[in-house]
Amino acid sequence: MSSTTHFGPSSSTLERDARRIHDDKPVSPGSIAIGVIIGRMSEFFDFFVFGLASVLVFPKLVFPFAPDALTATLYSFAIFSLAFIARPVGSIVFMTIDRWYGRGTKLTIALFLLGGSTASIAFLPGYDVIGVWSIYLLALFRLGQGFALGGAWDGLASLLALNAPQNRRGWYAMIPQLGAPIGFALASTLFGYFVANLSSEDFLSWGWRYPFFVAFAINVVALFARLRLVMTKEFGTLLEQNELSAAPIPDVLRVHGGDILIGAFVPLASFAMFHLVTIFPLGWMNLFGDQPIGTFLVVQVIGAAVGILGIILSGLLADRIGRRGQLAVCAIIIAIFSFIGPMLLAGGNAGQDAFVIIGFGVLGLSFGQAAGSVSSRFGRAYRYTGAALTSDLSWLIGAGFAPLVALSLSSSFGLPFVGYYLLSGAVCTLLALAFSERLKARDA
Repeated sequence: MSSTTHFGPSSSTLERDARRIHDDKPVSPGSIAIGVIIGRMSEFFDFFVFGLASVLVFPKLVFPFAPDALTATLYSFAIFSLAFIARPVGSIVFMTIDRWYGRGTKLTIALFLLGGSTASIAFLPGYDVIGVWSIYLLALFRLGQGFALGGAWDGLASLLALNAPQNRRGWYAMIPQLGAPIGFALASTLFGYFVANLSSEDFLSWGWRYPFFVAFAINVVALFARLRLVMTKEFGTLLEQNELSAAPIPDVLRVHGGDILIGAFVPLASFAMFHLVTIFPLGWMNLFGDQPIGTFLVVQVIGAAVGILGIILSGLLADRIGRRGQLAVCAIIIAIFSFIGPMLLAGGNAGQDAFVIIGFGVLGLSFGQAAGSVSSRFGRAYRYTGAALTSDLSWLIGAGFAPLVALSLSSSFGLPFVGYYLLSGAVCTLLALAFSERLKARDA
């Protein structure tokens, strides 16, 4: 007896019917790539809109009672971290929905929740209006974002990788990662426009709310782009072969718990750097710099463009030296940058701009191959769920608390401690790669 008999209506039947209808229209790798990029871009846009507002809006709107701007920003970064705690919980819940009701149902609920949580922030009253409830609502919406993102794991990146030629896997692996700098550039452009064209009073009153409105529309577009690919014959075939099926969480942990733990540390250098060149420098500039924020946001958009080039280059390099070699080389480069970066941040406007642009370039080279770096160790039936849990844990450890930790360390002990924090991520990546290779040799 099928699980849908026990648990009610499912989208699985509709998905199978749609695949039969489009059986004679095979999907091209280009279509998969576009769908994957749109999906990832929408997710990162939602998160970066919140991240930018954590620097530019929430310290004044939600935490005006804080004794100083630094403390208010630290409070805001603490709320920022909540999504990464909620994300693994969302993965567990939505994996169950996936098994019971189908991938289409899961994605629809997750993306409407993601877009709804983000758009709801646009209506958030300030602390001066509703008091402490402003903090509670902001935390609730942020938890909603993280919880929903756990359900947005669709398997399309795996579909793209599994359709990749043997000698082009590095190239295809980098394509989903392009969504991150695109989403960041779009969020920064919107915020930059309102910061540059509105008075500070108008921006804090209503201007900052518009990027959050945009998020819901972007998520609706992303939903239809992803559902279109979920309904393809190729996706259905891989689903039936257990390549993209959601396995029970206890089974995955029992069989591949060690692989998940090691896999979470492999991209740690990249994920730690992720928010140290996006959210943290904006916070540092807003508190201690003298460059106009609108101008600095333009610099960050330029940095995102450099990041895109770095991601593309990572695909070319990985196909020549291998993904593990690529990640190891990039971890060493990040370790070097951990000593240079703090000096750049302390070097005035030119140095701060260089920190962002160079940092995005290094991030792109590393981030382009960070996803699925040890997915080959997962058995076919556990690959989809194992990759999701590995990603959740890696983001939580590497990126979730990075802005909060970096700002706390730099404000208390100086900018060099931001470098030490980044260096620890690079060391973890190198150790995880070495340990993973040792296990691979032992199991061979």
